[in-house]
Amino acid sequence: MMGYVPIVAPMLRIVVSGAFPPLSAQAIIITSANAVPALNRQTRATPVFAVGDATADAARKAGFATTISAGRDAEALAALIQTSLRPQDGPLLLASGARQGRELAAQLRISGFRLMRRIAYAARPQKTLPAAARLALLQGQVCAVLVFSAETGQAFGRAFAQAKELSPALLAGVEALVISHTARFPLFHLPWRQIRVASFPNQDQLVGLLP
Repeated sequence: MMGYVPIVAPMLRIVVSGAFPPLSAQAIIITSANAVPALNRQTRATPVFAVGDATADAARKAGFATTISAGRDAEALAALIQTSLRPQDGPLLLASGARQGRELAAQLRISGFRLMRRIAYAARPQKTLPAAARLALLQGQVCAVLVFSAETGQAFGRAFAQAKELSPALLAGVEALVISHTARFPLFHLPWRQIRVASFPNQDQLVGLLP
C-alpha cells in the first residue's frame, strides 16, 4: 500500500446483534457497514441511506436495490435525508451501533421525522495490542498510526498503557493520523510527533494523510 508495510491492529471487536423483526419504514439509515447483517429481515426494496460509499456498497452487496451515499459524515447524511425525504411519508429505520447514532436521530426528529432506532451491533474494545504491533513499535518501525474512530483511539491508548514493555517515548517519532477531530481527543495524552486530522471523515482522506 503506497510503499508502506501495513500492520493490522484491530482495536475493536464487532459483535453483531441478531436480526430484528421486519419494520415498515420509508427508508433505512445506516452509519456503518457493520449494521448491514442485522437488516437481513428487512425488505430489499426499501431505500438505504448510508453515511459513506463503503457503507452504501455493503448494503448494495447485501441485496438492497436502492442505496444512496452521503459520501461524508453523519451531518451530511442528515442533510441528504432532509432534502430527499418527507416526514409525512412514513417513519425511518435507523440501524446503528450501541451508543451511536443518537445525535443523528435527534437532528432528524427535530426536522419532524418519526424514527425507529435499533441496535445492530456493538463495538467491544480489545484490551491488548497485537504482538506484531508491539514488536514494530519497540523496534522503531512505525511511522504512523491510523485511527478510524474515537472508540479506536480510546482502545489504543488503554492497550498501549497496558503493554509494560512500551514506553511513551517510543511515540516521539510517530504520527497519529485520525479520521475526525473527535477521534483525536483520546490521543492527546500520548507524546506523538504530531496529530493530523483528515479533511473529511472517510477512509480515503485518512489514508491520504500518509506522506
